[in-house]
Amino acid sequence: MNTQKIKILFMGTPIFAKIVLEKLIYETGFEVVGLFTQPDKVFGKKHELKASATKEFILANSPHIQVFQPSLLDGSSIEIIKSLKPDVILVVAYGKILPPEILSLARCINIHASILPKYRGASPIQEMILNDEKLYGITAMNMERGLDSGDILGISAFETKEPKDIQELSEILAIMGGRLAIKVLKNLENISAMKQLNSDSSQCKKIRKEEGLIYFDDAKKIYLKYLAYFSWPHIFTKEGLKLFDVSLIDEVSENRSGEILAVQNDGTIIIGCLRGSLRIGVLQASSKQKMLANAYLNGKRLARGDILQ
Repeated sequence: MNTQKIKILFMGTPIFAKIVLEKLIYETGFEVVGLFTQPDKVFGKKHELKASATKEFILANSPHIQVFQPSLLDGSSIEIIKSLKPDVILVVAYGKILPPEILSLARCINIHASILPKYRGASPIQEMILNDEKLYGITAMNMERGLDSGDILGISAFETKEPKDIQELSEILAIMGGRLAIKVLKNLENISAMKQLNSDSSQCKKIRKEEGLIYFDDAKKIYLKYLAYFSWPHIFTKEGLKLFDVSLIDEVSENRSGEILAVQNDGTIIIGCLRGSLRIGVLQASSKQKMLANAYLNGKRLARGDILQ
């Protein structure tokens, strides 16, 4: 009976990757020989250095595992990887493209948060939400030089009737990704990889702050954008007013753009769009604190029938 553990070099950075890494650490049959993650970043008003979620997890739970944070994947990184002698390099939201020299060092597998070939690129979860997909999923694939275009080793998916926000969906997919990674790694010798159909592919780019800008035109689209950008960059009007605790009231009513349709007893307000309407619980003016929506209206002396900008 072969009891030799699979030696894995894990490359990942955010909470999504941390969830997958945690499952690997506590699963028998694997040895994580090292972690590659992004360098610590300046965070907050005090400009303190903050480590990645994966690094924090390793330091707290498996401090014997070496952590590497190269700014560039250059010759020194290649030498480090050679010294670690991994059987597999598992990449999960690392944040850097692996050069061909690293792809040739070991079997490289990526866990990507979409059902490939749809949504190749940097923001697949947000794109699934924005497009109101009814089937969410995650893919394990062999890595090659192309962007998320390698042969598929496995897919895990689930159907949903209601859209989910980025935090909830990311956690669900990360848990699924951890299970999928374990299943694939334990059955690598028996898996027949499946080529992707490039004709069915779609791309998604890195999200920019300005993409959170909304106009009160289509309530359903605004609601989906709120869910997709729930963590960052949030959604905001051209005046810089951020909207929180947003829910969809209806998709088809016709209203004036930004019209205050109702002020509720619970502090929420109903805002009309050219198509549909939204319930908003919290508002935040630029450089101000968050406040209940009705309190914001009172401060601005706005009432039912006025326009929120």
